[in-house]
Amino acid sequence: MSKTKLNKAARARRNVAIVKKMWWGFGIVMGLILLLFILIYNGVIGYMPEIDQLKNPTDKFASTIYAAGGEEMGRYYRSKGNRVYVDFDQLSPHLKNALIATEDARFDAHSGIDVKAIGRAIIKRVLMGQKSAGGGSTITQQLAKQLYSPESSNIFERALQKPIEWVIAVKLERYYTKDEIIKMYFNQFDFLNNAVGIKTAAKVYFGKDPAKLDINESATLVGMCKNPSYYNPLRHNERTRERRSVVLDQMVKAGYLSEADCNPLKNQPLVLNYHRVDHNDGLAPYFREELRRVMMARKPNPKDYPSWNRQAYVDDSTAWVVNPLFGWCHKNKKPDGSDYDIYTDGLKIYTSIDARMQEYAEKAVKQHMSKTLQPAFLRERGGTKNPYTNNTQELSASAKQALINNAIKRSERYRVLKKAGKTEAEIMSNFRTPTEMRLFSYDGDFETTMSPLDSLLYTKSFLRCAMMSMDPVTGHVKAYVGGPDFRFFKYDMVSTGRRQIGSTVKPFVYSKAINDFGLTPCTMRPGGAPNIHWYREVWNPRGVGGTMTLKQALTHSTNSISAGFMRGTSPNWIEERGYPVYSPDELVKWMHSFGITSYLDPVPALSLGVSEITLREMVAAYSAFANGGMRVEPIYVTRICDNRGNVVAEFNPQQTEIMSEDTYLKMLSMLMSVVDSGTGHRLRYQYGITAEMGGKTGTTNFNSDGWFMGFTPELVTGVWVGGEERYIHFVSTAMGQGAEAALPILGLFMKSIYADPQLPYTQATKFVFPSDFRECGDELGWYGGGSGDGGEEYEGEEAVEGVFD
Repeated sequence: MSKTKLNKAARARRNVAIVKKMWWGFGIVMGLILLLFILIYNGVIGYMPEIDQLKNPTDKFASTIYAAGGEEMGRYYRSKGNRVYVDFDQLSPHLKNALIATEDARFDAHSGIDVKAIGRAIIKRVLMGQKSAGGGSTITQQLAKQLYSPESSNIFERALQKPIEWVIAVKLERYYTKDEIIKMYFNQFDFLNNAVGIKTAAKVYFGKDPAKLDINESATLVGMCKNPSYYNPLRHNERTRERRSVVLDQMVKAGYLSEADCNPLKNQPLVLNYHRVDHNDGLAPYFREELRRVMMARKPNPKDYPSWNRQAYVDDSTAWVVNPLFGWCHKNKKPDGSDYDIYTDGLKIYTSIDARMQEYAEKAVKQHMSKTLQPAFLRERGGTKNPYTNNTQELSASAKQALINNAIKRSERYRVLKKAGKTEAEIMSNFRTPTEMRLFSYDGDFETTMSPLDSLLYTKSFLRCAMMSMDPVTGHVKAYVGGPDFRFFKYDMVSTGRRQIGSTVKPFVYSKAINDFGLTPCTMRPGGAPNIHWYREVWNPRGVGGTMTLKQALTHSTNSISAGFMRGTSPNWIEERGYPVYSPDELVKWMHSFGITSYLDPVPALSLGVSEITLREMVAAYSAFANGGMRVEPIYVTRICDNRGNVVAEFNPQQTEIMSEDTYLKMLSMLMSVVDSGTGHRLRYQYGITAEMGGKTGTTNFNSDGWFMGFTPELVTGVWVGGEERYIHFVSTAMGQGAEAALPILGLFMKSIYADPQLPYTQATKFVFPSDFRECGDELGWYGGGSGDGGEEYEGEEAVEGVFD
């Protein structure tokens, strides 16, 4: 055999060996790839969700709050969690067509992985270096990435990420239909600007539901899916419009749109109807924040409450037991045994709030505060730099400075500077250095340059307020305003803030006496100073002389009559003359029976309202005077549904009998007299309220607090107005008393309600008095007789006197 033939044979054998090795190598590589996918599929390598997770992915949806009429009030969600669930049939067909045409033209043909698209991407990108060759990810792969792909912490995890997405995509295709995958994709995608999910995005950018999106709007949102930051229509309108045109062209290419229809659409400008999403915006922000606190509350533990706020522990402990809504998320379990979470479970929370009534309440507060009360206060104080009283007998210069220093130390700025290691001198220098800031004004918030110290005083110069209106039979809270503006004044004066209640305490004082001693509105009482001995002190509120009926005394809010019911530590002249009295401890128990949980100091001055109580407690307590002696617990929520619409909780009225029918009718008669001819009379002549109504004004020492509690057969409403601190108040009683500070808000509110024919309230509705009811007995007056010389008509009232420190 020749040498040439030997060489050819050798080369042939070598080539065969090379080919075999190549095939072996190829087989090994393919085997390793197959093994890799098997290991990934079974969760040995990388992250692979359990089958239950694939069948039931953990969707984090925002919970939505609805008003009683079905209007959306707001949502609860964490950062990037403002997502609301929608079904496939709630999507515009243009959304599906645009998404498939742009992101995955063979969506209906593959089973999660598009081999052609992957091959095209490899050839064009890797071999030909074309950056615009398109991607190989299917819609299902993109969904897999949104749902399950964890963050990659190293190069190995990043290398495995795409194969893992392929495997998850294949599994998703096994468990879900194509329409379900489209629905899940749109529900998951983050469109920026707090618009997570297609329902929120449609609302934020175009002010409509997803089903009503037209072709251009659908193309805009689908175009954002490529890169929502780069194609953000708020910041890059023209760029986003060009991306929208690309989507429209793809729809033509896929056969979803004709060329003739496409061109006019591309020429249209990109017009948004932007609705900013913010927790501070929307209807009833104070109510929504209180509802969040109540529903997410945990079982009270005394260790979690500071020593100076033990009352909060008492209130929360009571609410945990008697209020089914308090701590609802932790008292109740989901089907999987875990607690509910209003931020991620997509609950639908249907409240008792009436949207129109809430708007009227907010308008009434703003109108009275901005047009009348606040301007008058600033005129009296001479501007915004001196909100505190100048009465040195009430507040010395050193005490005033101490209050300012304390306010500085409670501020966020102080805490940040202190944490940064700044000295007290450096901190005070910072507080005196002007800086740019945004401040509140009833004419609209504004940008200005001001020192933080001046801004602190500026903010304190605004009077605070609160209002709550409730159905006295069902307990449904119809309107809830916790302050002037939630964005700047977040402290809720309905449910959190406590202030002295002044003369609004008197119905409790009188009802106790009528219930226990059988008194009537015509019973006569001496109007002289009661001269009550209380241990080493003598409490002697100013008297008016003579005698008057209980009805006259309550109508005109006479302090000495209310105080005269109190028994001291030794008998006074009223008790010695045989007039019935009772102890402060008995009054405390009586007031607690009305559902008041705040601490009540058992001293004689309690009869004039020195105790601090929340407006919410007062409204609930006064429901007994409007509802036949039955107190009703306020109800914020009527029902809760899960994210599929299944009812998981319902809430019903809880009523408690407080007083006998006879006591109730007598108290009702007297409280109606307050509005008809007493301190609440301006409701009649100034606001044109002709409806039967009971009420009571309240004013505390130095006009620190102004109250008005009013009720009809259908509504019980409370209003409070005052400064952030007790030393911020009107000097003038003409402006600071409850009849001027608080009553007008209720008057404006009720006037708006009665003028709205869509609301179920009418001024013709009357209280029901039995035909045999007698306001007075056979007597003209018990214990002393007389003609009642204290019955002068006036609208002012006496403030709290003789507070024991």
